Amino acid sequence: MKAFDFKKEYKEFYLPKSKPEIVTVPPMNYIAVRGKGNPNDEGGAYQQAIGILYAIAYTIKMSCKGPHKIKGFFEYVVPPLEGFWWQDNICGVDYGNKDSFNWISVIRLPDFVAEYDFDWAAAEAAKKKKLDCSSAEFLTVDEGLCVQIMHTGPFDDEPATIAIMDQYLNENGYANDLTDTRLHHEIYLSDFRKVEPVNLKTVIRHPVKKIR
Repeated sequence: MKAFDFKKEYKEFYLPKSKPEIVTVPPMNYIAVRGKGNPNDEGGAYQQAIGILYAIAYTIKMSCKGPHKIKGFFEYVVPPLEGFWWQDNICGVDYGNKDSFNWISVIRLPDFVAEYDFDWAAAEAAKKKKLDCSSAEFLTVDEGLCVQIMHTGPFDDEPATIAIMDQYLNENGYANDLTDTRLHHEIYLSDFRKVEPVNLKTVIRHPVKKIR
């Protein structure tokens, strides 16, 4: 029996086309670490956060081989890394000022993972990996109505793709609804440590509202 792959089973959320589309995203649970600063800083807060996320994610995935049994567990592929991004007092994203980024770095949790299972996994990962996982939290995000698109290429080229999304919204009676709680969202389908920037595939998702 093949392991459940969220990307393949929920293509509407992970594999959009390279043109904008409207989607209603249901509530999802995540392992989350919050931080601030340039994601490219070697050994910086963002890269440390990714290490914590994967340590907990794989502790949960491998829990079936140990004494902690999670009710409803099934074999699955760890979902891709994702991120919610914003900058204080800036509408949209200023890619020229990465030091001012605020972010919530996340990995989706299967629905069978309860908060106490997450707490166990964070403690277990901290013990086994000798890693401080105290910054990790169990986070539920209800994105609701959004526009999304597949961006192919370097992260710094995202503004051109976002402009395509914005034009689509304007032509179809929608508007961006970016707020303190509804954030610019990226899903990283490529391993940016191994894939050339020109080939990176990133889902870009913005919250929207219907205006006409």
